[in-house]
Amino acid sequence: MPERKKMALSKNKIILFKGISITLIPLLLLFLLELTLRLFHYGHNLSVFVDYKGNRNYLVLNPDASKKYFTDDDMATTGNSEPFKKQKDANTLRIFVLGESTTIGYPFFHNGSFHRWLQYRLMHELPDKNLEIINLSLTAVNSYTVAGFAKEIVNYEPDAVFIYTGHNEYYGALGAGSTQHIGGNRNMVKLLLHLREFKIWQLLSNVYSSIQNLIHTDKRAGASRMRLMVGNQQIPYQSELYQKGVKQFTNNMTEVVKLFSQKHIPLYLSNLVSNQKSLKPFISVEPGSLKYPLFQKNYADGLNAFKANNLPVAEKYFTAADELFDTNALCNFYLGAVFYKKGDYTYAQKYFSKAKDLDALRFRAPDQFNNIITQLCKQYPGTHLVDTQTAFEKYTPQHIIGDELMVDHVHPNLMGYAIMADAFYKAMVNNHFITVDKARAMSFEQLLQNMPVTRVDSLAGMDRIKNLKKRWPYNDTTGTAINTTTDEEKLAADNVFNKVGWPETMDRLYNIYLNKHQLVNAKKVLEGLVLENPLDTALYEKTAMLSGEIKDYDSAVFYFEKAFNLSPSFDNARYLFVLCLKLDKPAEALPYIDYAISNNTSRFNLQAVKEYTQQIVHLKQVHEANPTALPILNRIAQTYYKMDNTDAAVKYAQEVLKTDNQNAGALQLLTQIKTRQLNNVRH
Repeated sequence: MPERKKMALSKNKIILFKGISITLIPLLLLFLLELTLRLFHYGHNLSVFVDYKGNRNYLVLNPDASKKYFTDDDMATTGNSEPFKKQKDANTLRIFVLGESTTIGYPFFHNGSFHRWLQYRLMHELPDKNLEIINLSLTAVNSYTVAGFAKEIVNYEPDAVFIYTGHNEYYGALGAGSTQHIGGNRNMVKLLLHLREFKIWQLLSNVYSSIQNLIHTDKRAGASRMRLMVGNQQIPYQSELYQKGVKQFTNNMTEVVKLFSQKHIPLYLSNLVSNQKSLKPFISVEPGSLKYPLFQKNYADGLNAFKANNLPVAEKYFTAADELFDTNALCNFYLGAVFYKKGDYTYAQKYFSKAKDLDALRFRAPDQFNNIITQLCKQYPGTHLVDTQTAFEKYTPQHIIGDELMVDHVHPNLMGYAIMADAFYKAMVNNHFITVDKARAMSFEQLLQNMPVTRVDSLAGMDRIKNLKKRWPYNDTTGTAINTTTDEEKLAADNVFNKVGWPETMDRLYNIYLNKHQLVNAKKVLEGLVLENPLDTALYEKTAMLSGEIKDYDSAVFYFEKAFNLSPSFDNARYLFVLCLKLDKPAEALPYIDYAISNNTSRFNLQAVKEYTQQIVHLKQVHEANPTALPILNRIAQTYYKMDNTDAAVKYAQEVLKTDNQNAGALQLLTQIKTRQLNNVRH
């Protein structure tokens, strides 16, 4: 080979080597920097779940998970802390809940949220199930966060997923009209979301934010998160920005629904509800006076007539204005109000709905989103529509949603959250996802009566709303004052304004009720704490003991069983078999008697209790085969009497006397019981 050719090859190798070095060395340095940052735990872990500090065998929603979706960490929100097992038990029903502020239960939170109403109902209807309903919802987020979380939760064995989302699509994190917006190209957004998981990117972002804070004064002081999230206050109906929001929602939700369908995970996707009848549009796009010179006159004349309750004239002028310019939200709202007052509810619904869609401040999802949701449920197998909208309309006068079920523009009141829970419940039952024993089924009316939402929970929610409506975009300075007269009102105000935590608030409320001997109210507080802390054995025991004190023995059994299932003990087994026998449930008592015998930490001989219980079980079986055999009933009564279970003994003796009011055995037993009771009183 000629010398010149050798030199050329050698030179090419050097150039190639230098090129590789120039490319690889920076990559190597970046890799080492990323490794170092991770080694020193710089920045945030952005995974959806982290270990639960109370028990490393459980996982919980990562408080930093939302930082992936906010351009400003200070704006990021946190959600619930609801632990679930890393290793799912065979008897577990695990449901993840995804969404935004409505889904997490704003303004009530905790047991006001729809998933807690559902949790309470299911824990009583399916007591043998280990129930895990994990709410991963966050305030101020939208379908980007739902889509991101969905990709992770498929790896945690969900039996089903619930989703309620859509109202935050424009102003939630990464929304088309939000201050937390980072671009209109969805692929670019997804790339940036991926980059945020790297510590180097977090370092660069923090440096940039620090520089920005030095240059610009902080304009956030005193402003609500609602105001701070809004970047574009006017997004006209069908405008380019409006369409971006529709496309964003469609693409993200299609990705979510398709994922769960492919993984064969049942998805319950709810349509959306909002306040239409009782809330005027926030921002109404006005027509130009030169192009539409008569619009303002007709509108003003219509408004004057409406205020004077002259409905025919108001309809005339509002209709004339709408014919000139049909995209004014306020004009359509007042047309809806006119027809509502006239009793023409079909037209009223039409105009109220149109007014909501035309509201340029997009805090309420347009009807188009519900159409998208309905279509996705039809298109993808395993996706079930939860028709929350129809459920709300059923409980609303004239089927037009207003303040009867809503506290503001999109958030339900407590009745509304109960209805939402019922809508999800019915969807599960209708799709045979759950099967409920009729004997254990809890009606909606029973749920409303029994749900442990305290008066303080209710008052605190309404205090939050009163405070919200004083600020933008409501700016309502005429609202009612926040009262602090009663104990409940003081606790609610402290919780909301003095930032006293909910657990401490409930602890104070419990002690107030105890001191006043309002034991039923005290029990409700404990039941609420159980929903918040489903792994706390002591809370179940405390609730069971208080239930027994107020003679609510069925509740006592229920909560002792929950405590026993979490942490079996001799004491709980003893309480359970005593209560089961008291309630004449000997077959249910036997397993607890067996456990107590095997783990007896007392000096009592429980073998006799077991033998008597077995006798009663046998006698009841004989009686079922021959219901008219009164001697069998007498023997059951006598056996219960030997066990010192006078309640059950009296029950069966009286059952005998219903058929034979002179039955000697039954009369003699009742006399013995009365004599014993008198002797006990004397001593």
